Amino acid sequence: MKEVISGKAIVQPKYLWFLILSYSMIIATANWFDGRLIELFGLVISPGTLIFPLSFLISDIITEVYGYKHARRAIWSALLFNILIIGYGHLLVSLPSPSFATNNECFNKLINTDSRIILGSIVAYMLCEPVNSYIVAKMKVLMNGAYVGLRFVLSTIVAASIDTIIFVLIAFYGMYSFSDVVDLIINVCAIKILIEILGLPLSVSLSKYIKRQEQLDMYDDLTDFSLFSMDADYSKQQNRF
Repeated sequence: MKEVISGKAIVQPKYLWFLILSYSMIIATANWFDGRLIELFGLVISPGTLIFPLSFLISDIITEVYGYKHARRAIWSALLFNILIIGYGHLLVSLPSPSFATNNECFNKLINTDSRIILGSIVAYMLCEPVNSYIVAKMKVLMNGAYVGLRFVLSTIVAASIDTIIFVLIAFYGMYSFSDVVDLIINVCAIKILIEILGLPLSVSLSKYIKRQEQLDMYDDLTDFSLFSMDADYSKQQNRF
């Protein structure tokens, strides 16, 4: 549903709330399980590697359909939930434990181990996710909306590389040998990009479907890309559906 008031396109999107919620939950889930390394087909990776690329996919769709301004709000929403989870976990650890609850020490150890991993994830996240959405938005304007798949892949290659290098160095440097850390960076980055490429038919098709359903196709040709701006208004002319 759409109406025009004072030159602004006022929209009531049907799917944006679910995309932002899903994005936030994926980020939180990836962070929570990253403390345990896993091995698949001889490659050592962090568990978040398997689910974190979905955040790029959803962020790409939000930026492509609704615009960078809404992707920016999703980024801040996910950060808020991560801080809430971290803070609540450490609050629980600091509270007294009954003597019969012998498993509480295991939980406390898990929370304390995750602190460095969460820190690395948050720093990497706040650098890579805005870059991912920025590249999608700017390339969309430059390419006049063409080559959606190419924009999604290129943005993920850059953002995933930034995310992986920063996260692994903060979370695991000093815990493992330098060669193991380098191998981990290469493995995680390659798998993230591979998952994005494999999911490309879904992400491109889904973005086109949502555009038709919402009758939205926002262009960020007039957008202030500051991460700290909370502006989410678009003019009617920026919707080129």
